[in-house]
Amino acid sequence: MSVPPTGYDELDEESQVEVLRPAALEAAHAFGLEVARMEPVLHAYNTTFRVDTADGERFALRVGTNSKSSPANVLAQQAWQEAIATTTDVTVSRPLRTTSGDWFTRAEPEGLGREVLVTAASWLDGDGAREDSGAAWARALGEAMARLHRQASTWTLPAGADLPVFDDPLFGDREILPDAPGLSADERDLVVAGLRRTREAFGRLYDGADVVALHADLHGGNLTWHDGRLAVFDFDDAGLGIPVLDLAITTFYLRRSGAEGAEAALREGYAEVAPLPDVDPADLEALVASRQLLLANDLLGSSTASLRAMADGYVRTTVSRLRHWFATGTFRLDVED
Repeated sequence: MSVPPTGYDELDEESQVEVLRPAALEAAHAFGLEVARMEPVLHAYNTTFRVDTADGERFALRVGTNSKSSPANVLAQQAWQEAIATTTDVTVSRPLRTTSGDWFTRAEPEGLGREVLVTAASWLDGDGAREDSGAAWARALGEAMARLHRQASTWTLPAGADLPVFDDPLFGDREILPDAPGLSADERDLVVAGLRRTREAFGRLYDGADVVALHADLHGGNLTWHDGRLAVFDFDDAGLGIPVLDLAITTFYLRRSGAEGAEAALREGYAEVAPLPDVDPADLEALVASRQLLLANDLLGSSTASLRAMADGYVRTTVSRLRHWFATGTFRLDVED
């Protein structure tokens, strides 16, 4: 069953942001920022405010509105981001410490009814990267992804830090998708079969495999062109996994008409830096399909108004895409409901 709404969940998007704003402002002060202006730029899974300071600097302040990251997870995410910034040529937003030296601060917005973790990082100006913007960005992303994997292969978690292991299609989240409202018995069976098939692929691929830190959310919404280079941000979904999972997650967003060249460019860019993972094509398709299951499951449990409104329709889309995958062996996004 989906998570019952709270009072905050029932607010519209603008009202939800206003509930979070005072806590975000207080958190900015914890990071030593003298706020001249603070504007929301994204209210989705998490909530990001752009902070302009009195001395003309700009930062991204992220409120973990729906984040499942523990303090130990956030410590790992921020420490890894800092390590990437200092030891590689991959462009990432630089995380900021609080005035007491911590990588995050805690807040409990009045009206939300629970504690959230807040992080801050340098602002990356630039033009957004989109999956339909051609092959150049995909090749650049493939190169950056391989460099992240190469760095992660020698990076170790700092003391007190932890990351979840992504060895299951739902990344360890509570399984609520099969009980989504409105599913017929046949549709529920299809979802259950999709979960079973993807879990079998995860089991085969993770058996005896080494895991490394993964961004695990490399798509156009978390990329931008900054000073002529592709920059990566939003490490909130980072975890430990096998490198092909990152490739599969990005591939998911390319599985629509007209993006075939970008998918090939992604792989070519990766291969310029490191050997491509050797994976059975059927197992790769299962990893791509697993992203659909994860997103649908997440939407059903979200507290963000706009995401909750999407959930029912996305479940219907999930059923159609799974049916196409089962019939053809290939998972695609451009499938009619």
